[in-house]
Amino acid sequence: MKPYKIGYTTGVFDLFHVGHLNILKKAKEQCDYLIVGVSTDELVMSYKKKQPVIPHNERLEIVEGIKYVDKVVPQVNRDKYAAWEQIQFDVMFVGDDWKGSSLFSEVETKLNQAGVELVFFPYTKGVSSTIVKEKIEIV
Repeated sequence: MKPYKIGYTTGVFDLFHVGHLNILKKAKEQCDYLIVGVSTDELVMSYKKKQPVIPHNERLEIVEGIKYVDKVVPQVNRDKYAAWEQIQFDVMFVGDDWKGSSLFSEVETKLNQAGVELVFFPYTKGVSSTIVKEKIEIV
């Protein structure tokens, strides 16, 4: 039996790579039902100030096609507590590169008070969408 019933994680999932796959696989190993929030193009522009390479509707389809994912939802803002209010997940999975960040320090407290755990998985070193883009530019 898995430790959690409903899990949730989010990401841009632009230029899907093994780091993305790792967090989805590890998350699904911990929960019966995995919901993934895929950031909208507008949300990514608002905080990264750049447009994703792959449009939102295609990134949704890609993530939806991953066998570890049970449901995909658009992530329209970065408010994880608001996402919990809507989805009611038991646990949120996050890459440990976010641990201690201002975005997650506050939300971790609020989610813990609601009985939701935050599980930080090791970030896959040496791979990111930014690194993939840099490699493409070299070629």
